[in-house]
Amino acid sequence: MSTPYPFTAVVGQDDLRLGLLLNAVSPAVGGVLVRGEKGTAKSTAVRALAALLPEVPVVAGCRFSCDPASPDPACPDGPHEAGAGVSRDARMVELPVGASEDRLVGALDIERALAEGVKAFEPGLLADAHRGILYVDEVNLLHDHLVDLLLDAAAMGASYVEREGVSVRHAARFLLVGTMNPEEGELRPQLLDRFGLTVEVAASRETDQRVEVVRRRLAYDDDPAGFAAEWAAEEGALRARIVAARALLPEVRLGDGALRQIAATCAAFEVDGMRADIVMARTATALAAWAGRTDVLAEDVRQAALLALPHRRRRNPFDAPGLDEDKLDDTLEQNSGEGDDPDPDGPGGGGRPPQGDGPGTPPQPEGEAGDTPAQSVPEQGQGQQSSGGGEQQPVRAAEPFRTKPLSVPGLGEGAAGRRSRARTEHGRTTGARRPRGALTKLHLAATVQAAAPHQRARGRSGRGLVVRRDDLRQATREGREGNLVLFVVDASGSMAARQRMSAVKGAVLSLLLDAYQRRDKVGLVTFRGSDAEVVLPPTSSVDAAAARLEALPTGGRTPVAAGLLKAHEVLRVERLRDPSRRPLLVVVTDGRATGGPEPVALASRAARLHEAEGIASVVVDCESGPVRLGLAGALARDLGGTAVTLDELRADSIAGLVKDVQSTSRRAA
Repeated sequence: MSTPYPFTAVVGQDDLRLGLLLNAVSPAVGGVLVRGEKGTAKSTAVRALAALLPEVPVVAGCRFSCDPASPDPACPDGPHEAGAGVSRDARMVELPVGASEDRLVGALDIERALAEGVKAFEPGLLADAHRGILYVDEVNLLHDHLVDLLLDAAAMGASYVEREGVSVRHAARFLLVGTMNPEEGELRPQLLDRFGLTVEVAASRETDQRVEVVRRRLAYDDDPAGFAAEWAAEEGALRARIVAARALLPEVRLGDGALRQIAATCAAFEVDGMRADIVMARTATALAAWAGRTDVLAEDVRQAALLALPHRRRRNPFDAPGLDEDKLDDTLEQNSGEGDDPDPDGPGGGGRPPQGDGPGTPPQPEGEAGDTPAQSVPEQGQGQQSSGGGEQQPVRAAEPFRTKPLSVPGLGEGAAGRRSRARTEHGRTTGARRPRGALTKLHLAATVQAAAPHQRARGRSGRGLVVRRDDLRQATREGREGNLVLFVVDASGSMAARQRMSAVKGAVLSLLLDAYQRRDKVGLVTFRGSDAEVVLPPTSSVDAAAARLEALPTGGRTPVAAGLLKAHEVLRVERLRDPSRRPLLVVVTDGRATGGPEPVALASRAARLHEAEGIASVVVDCESGPVRLGLAGALARDLGGTAVTLDELRADSIAGLVKDVQSTSRRAA
């Protein structure tokens, strides 16, 4: 086993280390989500924490790590008699992004069921992580249903498995740590709320601190064991402090004054539900225990708010995370009357973890409060711009709205999502088939049915079923997939009337929100002047697309053909990278192609390239005014898709229902 990097040797990242240590002191805090750019010691710190945790006494032979002092009466390996057990190191179990539901929660032991005729439960990663750490790197890339199962278990402290004739409940209390790079896509707000704490990490911009990071890392890579030995004393002291804080935790008093401050803070920042209040209370208590105190102070409440509230204030993926610290201080001061906590300068000191011998770390910057520009009200009373005019400054998007559903026709096999019908690993079982390649999801009933007629010929004599490879059947399931939604947006002068462009941006922003909720990848191509540009290559980060959309200038001619040709190239490359993800082309334009010889005919030929390849498409017709040329509708027909006006795009519109994007070229189901 390789020597882990010492936790105390991590330079800076105070909030990251504090969030991890508070969960080590009190797992009831609910875990920590670490958000930040790549290369900021997220994974290193999590793996280093496991080496600090005290040894765990377990019942010998129990696959579910029962505590011998108080064994779980419902343990599937039980019942156990209370008594002496054996000790082992605390485990850190890593959940891979591509893990299956069976691997996470456990499942029927198929081998024993078929060979011995008995129902036996094979534990999953939740059982392995009990009383240890469950680490999910890139948690934002994990399938939603797995995140739901994971967070439900973390919240309840138990895992319930009801499937394939198996009904099992076992304890699953662990320190949950998720890491993610926001550039690769966000977690839904409902899932963000299930993490107790969140911390933002970023690489230091101070030269001395960066030098120290590199120096320590090179020393560790040259001699891991020797480097760990140099930090052994600091590691031992921190381990002892964790043990002491755990022992002190039950004695910490959360006074009425501190509790009132917690409730007032959550109310002032308008967080949903009561989970934030509970998490703040547990975090403040853990901070006091970490500082060696038995009373919760105002400074504990403030630090708890900074860790527990920023991610709970987001109403949609385009909201900026963070807290207004001035507002936080005002709220705490207004609620610090009778029943105040003891002097914050009393014994025990603050709640920050020790740093070791490295340089000091400046406080991590907090996010700014308030809405992003993409949600602001559009500017009014501005003039219009002719089709041949110069570049105009970006305008703000109108308020987003709920859009009608758009989906790709046919049955796909792409990544799990919520847009179009698809054969998926998860969803409702629709039948069974012979496996093509490795068996991934056994259809038990169909397998037994295939094997049953041959038992006498195969000489079956005991309880077990004699099963051969040809009997195995793969379950076929139908669910929903995420698609690649490629936006091709007209930013020419004909779209430059400020109120119209504001409405167009609002519509695209609404479609981006829909793509976020349906777990799509998105890309953004714009065209104006004489050419088209890939503003955002396909990505899972829809907030990045919203930011690029907000900064989009307008003006110049309307090279529709260039936009469609650029989109064709983007889709060609993406088809090579991810052939199973089906595309949906969304063209936002008034269709008035200008510039160059025969611009309308050229746009028509470019559109037919997409139609020939069966690309599902929709044209959002932005034409307005009393005189309408119908050019966007003609473009939609050339694409083999559907045209819809801005008004018809709204879910509450009565103008018409857009359910499926029609394509003249039938795609194979």
